[in-house]
Amino acid sequence: MNAPSLTHVRFDILNLAQAMRMSSALDAVPMNLSDTQWRSLADFLQPVSLQQGQVLIEQGVKDRTVYFVESGSLTVHFEDDRERIRIAMVGAGSLLGEGAFFSHLPRSATVNAGSDCRLWCLTPLRFRELSGRHADIALELTISMSAVLARRMYNKPKRVAVT
Repeated sequence: MNAPSLTHVRFDILNLAQAMRMSSALDAVPMNLSDTQWRSLADFLQPVSLQQGQVLIEQGVKDRTVYFVESGSLTVHFEDDRERIRIAMVGAGSLLGEGAFFSHLPRSATVNAGSDCRLWCLTPLRFRELSGRHADIALELTISMSAVLARRMYNKPKRVAVT
């Protein structure tokens, strides 16, 4: 597995905010944060760059990091005994990893970059720090991630995209 590369160049968090505000996808993240709150949130997120084809999440791995998609598209696949089956496409303004983040269970699918991507990741440790310093932002983030999880679970074709 090729690990995602953590970039040393600081992305502009407002590009992620704009992607989320502009997305009309079923699994868009509905975060209602001001630009000032977005900048505060950036202190707890790590930017990630992926090249097309690179693996972001591997099925069966126990990791609770959640990823917010600023740009690009990713494919979600469930691997069974017979073949690899594409389940869903996820694009800018959405997230990945919310299932394991909340459940503490291993990843349910593999996620690959369908194109070059820019993402922001949040680990459980950084989320706890965010909760202690900016409870209002952590609450909004939790509600927004839960809304995506609920919409994916309600929509059968998107259900397995809960990674």
